[in-house]
Amino acid sequence: MLSDKETHMKGEGLVERKNDHLSIVLDAQGIPASTPSGLADYRFMHCALPQLNLDDIDLRAQFLDKWLNAPFLISSMTGGAARARLINQHLAQAAQALGIALAVGSQRVALQTDNDHGLTRELRRFAPDIPLLGNIGAGQLREAQGIDWARRAVDMIDADALIVHLNPLQEAVQSGGDRDWRNVRQAIGTLVKTLGVPVVIKEVGAGISPNVARALIEEGVTVIDVAGAGGTSWAAVEAERAASDAQKRIAMAFAGWGIPTAQAIQAVRRELPDTPLIASGGIRDGVDAAKAIRLGADLVGQAAAVLASATQSSEAVIEHFEVLIQQLRIVCFCTGSANLSALRQAALLDEHGVAVKGLHG
Repeated sequence: MLSDKETHMKGEGLVERKNDHLSIVLDAQGIPASTPSGLADYRFMHCALPQLNLDDIDLRAQFLDKWLNAPFLISSMTGGAARARLINQHLAQAAQALGIALAVGSQRVALQTDNDHGLTRELRRFAPDIPLLGNIGAGQLREAQGIDWARRAVDMIDADALIVHLNPLQEAVQSGGDRDWRNVRQAIGTLVKTLGVPVVIKEVGAGISPNVARALIEEGVTVIDVAGAGGTSWAAVEAERAASDAQKRIAMAFAGWGIPTAQAIQAVRRELPDTPLIASGGIRDGVDAAKAIRLGADLVGQAAAVLASATQSSEAVIEHFEVLIQQLRIVCFCTGSANLSALRQAALLDEHGVAVKGLHG
């Protein structure tokens, strides 16, 4: 059991870490790209005679028993840094205005210190109608207070569901990271049975394999976010934070590690044809989002690409996603797809020009 002083010092260290993460991701010029997402290897067959009114295309999607105006999730990106309060407010206001889902960043700092940094029910007041997801690390579930922390994470923001994020690689290369991952699957199963809201599992950028996804569904998890390689490399981020050259070299060896997003989507969809599936990791624009949906995703998440907008205003976030939504709408138009169901059957070619079979259940 930690003393009050040790708990305080640990909390200060977590806040410093979260601030480092924000700064590094916002100034990503020095961060090498992770392995490509794989989405660029696919191309839609253009339909020159769509027989549609662009403005009538229906992008609505259902998620956690709520209807979204478009199939987008603002993915988990920050929780615990002092400046996260305004970022989260901007994201919540934008998600409400757009009618899309929002997942907050890790609530670990808010749960383990006195600093909530805006992760309170005030966030729900900004976004009363959209799916709002809490977030806790899988490593925290193994601790004695793990289930209690998970319940508090849901209650503190009145969340519709709880994300449990899997980040073994990041923890392995991080100074002071959680090294012991024994019994994490069992802890997730216990959480599912006791939490009272759906549990969503996501990686943080290295992808989820089909066998892991199957194991999670067997434990009662409701939604999988593959969060594949192609976006932010958290190994590279941790390399930037490394205290020694040796630690940096260890982390940088894994900068390109992971299952590319396009591969992860298809593999998990084949394994679990009826499971709600989120695709994130290197989604650059609405065309990538359309490809992810065509390959088997129900929803598409984006985090780092919207972070700069979130530091400015809710209007900047709205503008960012309006661009993605319009790009997605144009893909539907130029493939003759009146809605997302039709998009899932649109003609898609791989890098060899071979037609991709529809995978969605």
